[in-house]
Amino acid sequence: MRQGKDQAVAGDGGTPLPDEIAAGNAGQAETWNGDDGRYWVQQRERQEARYRLLTPHLMAAAGIRADSRVLDIGCGSGGTSLEAARAAAEGSVLGVDVSAPMLAAARKQAAGSGLPQITFERGDAQVHRFEDGAFDIAISRFGVMFFADPEAAFANIARALRPGGQLAFLCWRSLRDNAYLTVPMDAIAPYVQLPELDAPGAPGPFSLADADRIKKLLDSTGFDEVTISAVDEPMWMGPDPDDVVAYQLDMPGSRAMLAEASAEARAKTVTALRDALAEHQGSDGVTLGSAAWLVTARRR
Repeated sequence: MRQGKDQAVAGDGGTPLPDEIAAGNAGQAETWNGDDGRYWVQQRERQEARYRLLTPHLMAAAGIRADSRVLDIGCGSGGTSLEAARAAAEGSVLGVDVSAPMLAAARKQAAGSGLPQITFERGDAQVHRFEDGAFDIAISRFGVMFFADPEAAFANIARALRPGGQLAFLCWRSLRDNAYLTVPMDAIAPYVQLPELDAPGAPGPFSLADADRIKKLLDSTGFDEVTISAVDEPMWMGPDPDDVVAYQLDMPGSRAMLAEASAEARAKTVTALRDALAEHQGSDGVTLGSAAWLVTARRR
């Protein structure tokens, strides 16, 4: 498999971007190599805890065997790659992501895991030059919704799988179905300008919220036996409201949003968010609902 060389120029003036980035995905690559990528590295353990009830659905659907060759798309800081490698003890796992900071964290985790079958490459799965038929299984945990050209991306993933190879991924259902976002957003909406997360047809966390679109997309890019199942699980947000408020308002997007608000609006935002989260405090901490699609298919 070929890994593109790094370019000399980066969107944030720091981390270079890989050569193999589709033109439409350059903005995403710059984001994940900038403050967002560094922030999610810092929050790696929390993110794994947030997904602790979702990840087992993905792994069960993937059907990874001891000798499987696994491709992890949008692997981030490597949580799902590690899970896959534990199952593929005699096989191999390749994690691919555009984010250099997150891949550095993934490599560090892998180095201390005793799982030498994991490797990582930096690249854009929409155009990355995977070897044809190199993998038995492709997985992704919320990493396939950001492609500028999803048809090209899934066709490229299909080519990377052997005939009959398995695809399994999680993607978000609609924004309004996901209380882990709507509860905080509804609380602070009167005081700040919220970002648009679900623009129709645009790359983003909810670009695959329409199950019919997923089915047509996979049917047209070399897959069959498509199944799409709803997964609803509580998501642990943090141990208490103050912790979750600090976590959420420290996100790069939140910091930018608050920077444009008045001091009074910022103070009201903090209070409203804390009050809303307090209503969801339980013995395990603050928990809010999540709603995803679990999608499986086979390369035709």
